[in-house]
Amino acid sequence: MIDYQDNDTNLEGYFAYDDSIQEPMPAVLICHAWAGRDEFVCEKARRLAGMGYVAFALDMYGKGILGSGIDENSALMQPFMEDRELLQGRISCALDRLRQFTEVDSTKVAAMGFCFGGLCVLDLARSGAELSGVISFHGLFSAPANTEGNRILAKVLLLHGQDDPMVSEEEVKAIKNELTHAHCDWQLHVYGNTMHAFTNPSANDPEFGTVYNSTVDARSWVSMVNFLEEIF
Repeated sequence: MIDYQDNDTNLEGYFAYDDSIQEPMPAVLICHAWAGRDEFVCEKARRLAGMGYVAFALDMYGKGILGSGIDENSALMQPFMEDRELLQGRISCALDRLRQFTEVDSTKVAAMGFCFGGLCVLDLARSGAELSGVISFHGLFSAPANTEGNRILAKVLLLHGQDDPMVSEEEVKAIKNELTHAHCDWQLHVYGNTMHAFTNPSANDPEFGTVYNSTVDARSWVSMVNFLEEIF
């Protein structure tokens, strides 16, 4: 567990790496969904460490802050949705902290996120951050108002469920146009008969639109693995 700060906000990230590897390693920043930095993203960090990467599961909300239901999660996420500069500053702070670790090859850094975290890593790329790549798992696509005209340096991989009610067809079209106009190297993988939160085994609310899909979870992870091998 790593304590770090964004101005006056105390944050706590989870750092995972293989300490048998002596040289600096490519690194992946991981952004959580709307509930906060939970065991789900920590487990992803350990999996990535087992593949020879450094992984840092960041904290958007503050040390020890976790939501426990739709209302709490929404209340935690909403200030960042309403103030995208706040969001971009908070995730940029985590990227800076990741690059400070001696285990990290700072020239080979990617970011990935889930749901709200997918939006966060996309905003990091939209801000012009020097990243090798960005991966969004069932992320939100809505563009901020302060990044239009920026060059997106990171390669982008979007992993999206066709039946995700959180993202409209208009938003899918819009992000394709946005990434193209930003001269970005982008991919969009759309999975049929798949709703929001398809990587989360605890997602089981068809009425709300969040349903785990084990097949798509596995497929999207393979796509991510291939993408990381390409960019690094």
